[in-house]
Amino acid sequence: MSAIEHDEHDSFIKTPQQLVVVILLAFLVPILGIVLLVQLVVSAPSADPGALAAEKVAERLQPVGRVEFGAPPAAPGARAGEEIVKSVCASCHQAGVANAPKIGDAAEWGKRAKAGLSGLLAVAKKGVGAMPPKGGAADLTDDELARAIVFMANKSGQNLKEPAAKPAAKK
Repeated sequence: MSAIEHDEHDSFIKTPQQLVVVILLAFLVPILGIVLLVQLVVSAPSADPGALAAEKVAERLQPVGRVEFGAPPAAPGARAGEEIVKSVCASCHQAGVANAPKIGDAAEWGKRAKAGLSGLLAVAKKGVGAMPPKGGAADLTDDELARAIVFMANKSGQNLKEPAAKPAAKK
């Protein structure tokens, strides 16, 4: 017989120690399985004794989201220049993004202020360079846009006058 051929009557247990291990495992594995199954069947499910307390029930029934009402938004046309600058304009004009004149840069704002408020307003309404029309806030009225321009220019050493408030339309 060659070494490659397999003897059908050959066992994988070669030593007495292997035989002892196999016999022990043959008894212990089923016994362990039976003990675990009995433990599973006999054990009663345990619950939190305080689970039915009113506070715990209310905690579990909390809604996923909440709606909170804050201060009502300002009426269209009533927002102040500073408020508009903080919410819309500052993202670019605070840091000078894409050549936007920085708030506080008197030289840059001085060049632009030569056109007057009407010139600045016309440019801001159309947009220029990377700035979209009205700074991307399409809901701004012309008066609000003018207030924001005046606020930024005056913070930069200019002396522009805020446009007069228009009287409210009668119904």
